[in-house]
This record gives sequence, C-alpha cells and structure tokens, in this order.
Amino acid sequence: MGDFFQNGVITTLHHLRPRPLEEMEQELLEFARVRPMALVLPSLYSELQGPALENIVQELCQVPYLTEIVIGLDRADEEKFQHAREYFGRLPQRHRILWQDGPRLQALDQQLQTFGLAPAEMGKGRNVWYCYGYILASDRAKAVALHDCDIVTYERGLLARLIYPVANPAFNYQFCKGYYSRTASGSINGRVCRLLVTPLIRALKQVVG
Repeated sequence: MGDFFQNGVITTLHHLRPRPLEEMEQELLEFARVRPMALVLPSLYSELQGPALENIVQELCQVPYLTEIVIGLDRADEEKFQHAREYFGRLPQRHRILWQDGPRLQALDQQLQTFGLAPAEMGKGRNVWYCYGYILASDRAKAVALHDCDIVTYERGLLARLIYPVANPAFNYQFCKGYYSRTASGSINGRVCRLLVTPLIRALKQVVG
C-alpha cells in the first residue's frame, strides 16, 4: 500500500523487492542452529488428491532449514492413513503424521475431555491444536510455521518469508501471519478488509471528512 499504513501493534512487512531465495534460506540455516524450525500442515485426506498439495510437497522437499514437519491428517480411515504415510514419505526432513481419526489420538482426546481440555469441535482448529501440542511436547522446535495445503500458487519462498521474522534471533516478533494475492472470478478475496478496506476508509475520512 502506498502510505505504508501500520495497524497498531501489528507490523506489515511489505514485499518491496525480490530478495534471492537462496540468500534467505542460507540465513535461515544459520538461525536453525539456535532456533530450530518446524512446519505444521493441517490437511484433509481429500487434499492428497489435488494438484496444490502435490506441488507443496515437491517444494518442501527442497527446503533445507526445517527440523521437522508435522502433518495433521483429517477425515482418513486406516487405509487412507497408510496411503498418506507413503505420500509424505518422500519428504527428506524428519516428519510425523498426526492421524486425527486414529485410535491413539482418539484415546488421547477422550482422556483430555475428562479434564475439560480437549477441543470441543472437530475441524481445522482441533487439528492444529494437537499438532502444536505435539511440537511443544517433543521440544524439537523453537519457531513454528503453519500454512494450508490448498495453495495452488505455492513456492517455497512463501514459507521462507513467513517464518523469517519469528526465526531471526535478532527480531522480537512472536507471531507472523502471511498473506498473498487471492483473486478468482473477477473478485478480490483474502485479507481485503484489514489491508485494503480499513486503510482506504481511514484515508478517505482524513482527506474528505
């Protein structure tokens, strides 16, 4: 945005010019020595059948700085779970699949319910909750990134830009949310309200009154 509007305590890091991805990944490799990084991928089994996830996995195979990838697999029976293990088996990084419908995670869910700690509803939130729980319990990562499995325009630079602010030990960011262009059928989608509509209305109020 032309006025570089910053929304309160939230910093918007603009992608003003392309930075060589190899240069950024080399820095992330250095950061990983003191701040190991993990990636969470919440995924429906049906997404394994689509083109987006296939490209995402191919791109992730080239990412050198991740300590671990945790895949939260939803809506899968045992046969589909075994297929998912084969599907993600090509990842060179250490990776774990949390089978959300599997007996072990279901048993854990029941146990946590007795203490009122389990997520109340099925869905992506529950999936991510357990993935984060696993990462915290395993204590292998100090910086964690998450992105969806349906990004058709995915390239590994997206992950590098997403995790860089929280992985860089010289920065004090504790949370980073990425955004990218989402246009379809002649309309603009995604973070339109915060990044376009709200600043535009504020600018109009200042200029026009």
